[in-house]
Amino acid sequence: MSIKAVLIGARGYVGAELMTLISRHSSIDLIAASSRELEGKAVKHYRKKELVYRDLSPQDLVELSPDLVILALPNGLSSDFVTAIDSHCPKTTLIDLSADYRFDPSWHYALPEVVEQKVSSRISNPGCYATAMQLSLAPVNHLIAARVSCFGVSGYSGAGTTPSDKNNTALLAGNIMPYSLANHLHEKEVSYQLDVDIKFSPHVAEFFRGISLTSHIPLIESVSEGEIETLYQDYYYNAELVQVQSEAPQITQVAKTCHAIIGGWTLSDDGTHLAVNCALDNLLKGAASQAIQNINITFGLPQLEALT
Repeated sequence: MSIKAVLIGARGYVGAELMTLISRHSSIDLIAASSRELEGKAVKHYRKKELVYRDLSPQDLVELSPDLVILALPNGLSSDFVTAIDSHCPKTTLIDLSADYRFDPSWHYALPEVVEQKVSSRISNPGCYATAMQLSLAPVNHLIAARVSCFGVSGYSGAGTTPSDKNNTALLAGNIMPYSLANHLHEKEVSYQLDVDIKFSPHVAEFFRGISLTSHIPLIESVSEGEIETLYQDYYYNAELVQVQSEAPQITQVAKTCHAIIGGWTLSDDGTHLAVNCALDNLLKGAASQAIQNINITFGLPQLEALT
């Protein structure tokens, strides 16, 4: 199988990770990488053949007639490309890494370890923090009694390549910066997907990549640590990209890897309040490698192709 793919939004950190993964994928061939800022420059992260960046319009995209389009654009910029593909290339598979279609029931929200897997030509990739939150909560969702509080710290790559305070290494030196402490999009995303009341406090730190997220979960009944461990181990028994361990995971365990680690579960004395930690690489399991995982599922390929 040879899948002709086009990457729209290739300039960012996630775009670079996608091209690196596609370079070692046996079935996906990148035929174009689009970036307005880098137009005409050589693509450095794709190794199967020489490419230069193009500034593709929706009509340019249609003329390429790809099998697969990967949209790695900022929020709010995907719709023109989606409309063009819907109108002229309806059989083309679209996967969108922005938040634009995460609340659209006509798109498949694809978090493979939590949401039932299915083949779809319109795939919405989950957010990075939202992935960590859902992986943390899904095994105990039936035990959640009330509002869950999630505290997360991300490397500054999560702020993207456009300069801002959140990726300003001078401001972040020796520092941790809170932001969007109410109504964060990932908070709404997880609340919508799991039907759970979520409050989320994101922070950015001076390291480059990775997420550490701690969730505080009120429970409807008292449980033991052994019962909690069994719930997580059983839920992720066949999930090759989610590891479960008793110790709290470290970012250094997941940086530059395609898997998430969940652990460090701790209960209150009465067993009715659970704290649990999840760590993952925001650029990979939080974005690029999860997209490849979802593409593999859609095209009937081994789920871990290019990811190990």
